[in-house]
Amino acid sequence: MLSGVSTPLSSTSTLSVPSSPKLDGLLSNTLKTTSISSAYSASALIEQISSRATVSSTVYIYDLAEQAGFGPLTKSWSQSDNLTAPVVNLQTRAGAGLSLVGRLSQGSSKDPLRGAILTAYNTPPGVASMAQSFTYTPAPSSQGRLIVQVPNVTPVGETFTLSPTLASITPIVPILPEFFAVLLSATPQEAVDLTSLAYNIKDAHVIHIFDHHSFTRETGNPLSVSHAAQSSPTSLSDGLAKAGYGYFDYVGDQNAHTVIVALNGPLVQALKSAVSRIPGVGVVVVRVLRPWDESAIRGIIPSSAKKVHVLDDVPTEYTQGSLYLDVFSSLLNPLQPGPIVKSHRIVPSQTQVFLNSPNAVVEFVQELLPTPAPTASVDSLQSKKILFFSTPTTSLSPLPRFVQQTFSLRPSITARLLTEYDVISKPGGITVDRLLLSTKSAGTEQTTSASFSLPVTPDSAGQSDFIAVLDQSLLKSHSVAIQAKPGSTLLIATSWTHAELLQNVPQEFLEISRKRSLRLCTIDAASVASTLVGAAGPEQDAIQNVLALLAFLRLYLGKAATESGVLKLAKSSLGANLDQVLLEKVAAHAWAGLKELAIPPSLHPVGEEPAKPAPLKNFEFNAIAVETDDGETIVNGARLGSWHDAAKHIIFPSVFTPPLPVDTSEFPEIPALRPEVPDRTFLVTCTVNRRLTPEDYDRNVFHLEFDTTGTGLKYDIGEALGVHGWNDTQEVLDFCSAYGVDPNRLITIPIPGGDGSKMHTRTVFQALQQQVDLFGKPTKTFYSDLAEYAIRKADKYALQFIGSPEGSSTFKKLSEKDTVTFADILQRYDSARPGIERLCEIVGDIKPRHYSIASSQAVVGDRVDLLVVSVDWSTPEGATRFGQCTRYLAGLTVGQKVTVSVRPSVMKLPPEHTQPIIMAGLGTGAAPFRAFLQYRAWLSEQNIPVGPTYYYFGSRHRHQEYLYGEEIEAFILDGTVTRAGLAFSRDQRKKVYIQHKMREDGKDLARMLLHEKGAFYLCGPTWPVPDVYEALVGAMGEFEGIEAERAGAFLEELKEEERYVLEVY
Repeated sequence: MLSGVSTPLSSTSTLSVPSSPKLDGLLSNTLKTTSISSAYSASALIEQISSRATVSSTVYIYDLAEQAGFGPLTKSWSQSDNLTAPVVNLQTRAGAGLSLVGRLSQGSSKDPLRGAILTAYNTPPGVASMAQSFTYTPAPSSQGRLIVQVPNVTPVGETFTLSPTLASITPIVPILPEFFAVLLSATPQEAVDLTSLAYNIKDAHVIHIFDHHSFTRETGNPLSVSHAAQSSPTSLSDGLAKAGYGYFDYVGDQNAHTVIVALNGPLVQALKSAVSRIPGVGVVVVRVLRPWDESAIRGIIPSSAKKVHVLDDVPTEYTQGSLYLDVFSSLLNPLQPGPIVKSHRIVPSQTQVFLNSPNAVVEFVQELLPTPAPTASVDSLQSKKILFFSTPTTSLSPLPRFVQQTFSLRPSITARLLTEYDVISKPGGITVDRLLLSTKSAGTEQTTSASFSLPVTPDSAGQSDFIAVLDQSLLKSHSVAIQAKPGSTLLIATSWTHAELLQNVPQEFLEISRKRSLRLCTIDAASVASTLVGAAGPEQDAIQNVLALLAFLRLYLGKAATESGVLKLAKSSLGANLDQVLLEKVAAHAWAGLKELAIPPSLHPVGEEPAKPAPLKNFEFNAIAVETDDGETIVNGARLGSWHDAAKHIIFPSVFTPPLPVDTSEFPEIPALRPEVPDRTFLVTCTVNRRLTPEDYDRNVFHLEFDTTGTGLKYDIGEALGVHGWNDTQEVLDFCSAYGVDPNRLITIPIPGGDGSKMHTRTVFQALQQQVDLFGKPTKTFYSDLAEYAIRKADKYALQFIGSPEGSSTFKKLSEKDTVTFADILQRYDSARPGIERLCEIVGDIKPRHYSIASSQAVVGDRVDLLVVSVDWSTPEGATRFGQCTRYLAGLTVGQKVTVSVRPSVMKLPPEHTQPIIMAGLGTGAAPFRAFLQYRAWLSEQNIPVGPTYYYFGSRHRHQEYLYGEEIEAFILDGTVTRAGLAFSRDQRKKVYIQHKMREDGKDLARMLLHEKGAFYLCGPTWPVPDVYEALVGAMGEFEGIEAERAGAFLEELKEEERYVLEVY
């Protein structure tokens, strides 16, 4: 029976989201041949046939096959029933087939009457790795045979696009032992038939290669299965003949002058469709590559042939393909002249050209002809072509299967569905579903795959009759309208109003829509569904899909669509009742909610150049979905998992660790240490954490020292240390408890700023403590993103308002007055609960906090010092807040490891040691000047002359906050500090600040700045900047006679020369 994810919607009916049906028990009946529902893919049937315990004694699943989506079903069946053969997992590596050879050589005592038939799953590159081992395989016998099922899909190019190229297979064909049969299938039924046949061939080990790139993964093709376990063993030739196949097929003109020979697969199927309409051309399809039948190939090529063109899939243009050698030797006759045999080496990139542009196949054929031929199409049956763009996590992702199911119930319609994923261009992945609708005609068969019939390409002229965009974010990131046929319809499921949509979508999308006269329609399925059934959940998701289905049918059927007609069609597949809401009511809402968008001529005034947006990305097919044990489909992106995810990175680092450039430096960088940070990171050790202010004082200013031995960390005078702080442990645990998430679960999230291909795997607790800025300040975008997950309307509208331009004042109050955190907002609007994996993505990462380094490496060596003050404040509600990083640093213990990076700073000493320097620091602003003073003292010890050094320092009380006071006094005594202006504002009745001390030394300051190339530095809070500026301007006016305007201009010039440096916060 057809099973899927079911959502009960009433006491009398169930709406089932169509999903990949289970095959358990389908092949256990006693019939020789069974007709199978078109809801099953041929790939699933191949797994079912191959994995039966009555057929295979053991199934060996190689990692490459499982990564290509072939094998997970077998593993699932082996854990749930006893009808499936035992499963062994293997890694693809050099000598990958030796374990199979060893098993065949030893024989098996298990089921001796049947013998041991070993089944292996691997992709073409994997089989190439096994080929050398095959040379040691014993001859097939009643005691043991080997069947290798090869899903033909291979990642190629820099984007790892999946391709049906056989370039990795053809070079190994010549070394296969003579008792190996290599079978190639293309169409779904052919693939199923040859799978069954493989287990009944008595005199050969079999390698069966089938089109897993497209054809066999499609659903909607009617299939029948011959039961391998109930057929008598036969020879290869007899078995093929009995199944209705031959070693070769010929298609085209029986008196052809030009013949093309190619291996069976998606490309040759397209060639067959093209040449069937071109006179004088024929195609030979090679179904059996080994053993090679010379007499059969000679007999099938017409005697009229003048030229034979052999297409060989090869890794490079310099590789000679084995098929050409086979054909050439077969047709070579020294006694009688025959046709000219020419080789065409098809490299993987050329295969992609043919896939992306079916017209290129026709052009290729025409170039082979002596005279021009009429244009032909590779699409053997004219069909309506529909594209669905979505993401795996959107509620509407099942819609393509709903649509397919609706049309499949019509006896006169064939509905073929193919699903592909792109996991590189967008975190979380993109799904593209191709749906091809055609009428069933007697004696006709679809011979081209969905990927050939409806290519999704960057430069498409438009081949899709209908496009549905089920995730509005894709309009901003990817080029979808380019796939639309001129005059076609594009349905957008969106929560945006039309005005918002026009503002959000790129101009490129609107330009294509205008040029191709596209009809744009929108429906807010989520909003309408929430009105009908309330809270978010499986029930609302199901209603959203029903609404989208009804909207699709209304638009697709065009003028023939009436509300009653669409309702009747929907009832046939959905039923009449939806949770006590009649389907008529849902249909009425769908009818009313469907809006047509009028595209304005231009959104920019004449003469105004629009801002150049980021280029839209293109879809690349680079992943096949894999279902987890709990039925969730994971493509890529953030997800929860088990400890196995982390274990894989440790046990198999060569596979799961991204390749890194070779680091030949003395201190190599630790690759796993915050890989998302562009700056180099170091792991240092805390050796000192000492409070400088008294315990009873209200400000905690503390001194930190870190040991950098063996890390390679180098820093210059005045640079800043970036500290990658952690969130508070107890606050993280409290949040996990309130949010209802297990802190010990594993989570995999994309590295920020990357392309989505690199991921972090760690526990939820580690992610929230060390990486995710959970207690940071939310951005406006966060409110808008969170609104999509709100169940209560009040929460949804409030979040949308705060994230909108109209909510700026509310956002400012929350941010600056209430100082709310991400965690606060999640608690305040608690009906908005995205999954923890999604939450980590929309919150973002903790940013490093930078602190001026308070030491000179020339003096302290393998050490770096910091001067830090704890930051805390009270919210209007009376809650105490703490600075995230200062709280982390204050809690450091001796021996604790800390991740840091170094950032350049404007606080640089002048190039000449004899230039005067004037330093003004308030509070922890003294940090860089401690480094300055250490370095000048060190220079003096080396008998290197140094210029005058003036040091101004300000704080509230000398006794409590004279930071590094003992060191400063020592520097004064040894002459390192020429003049010290110490201002402790609250130690006397009249407050004294550093600007007052600077006025006392105005004559010296003016002289040093104007005549001695002196440099002035101010570090600390922003408030004294105007007073310090006035003190310097006043000094130049009083002692040098320079008017205020000229003095101010002079200070601006000093800024350009880095002699008037402000580092304030």
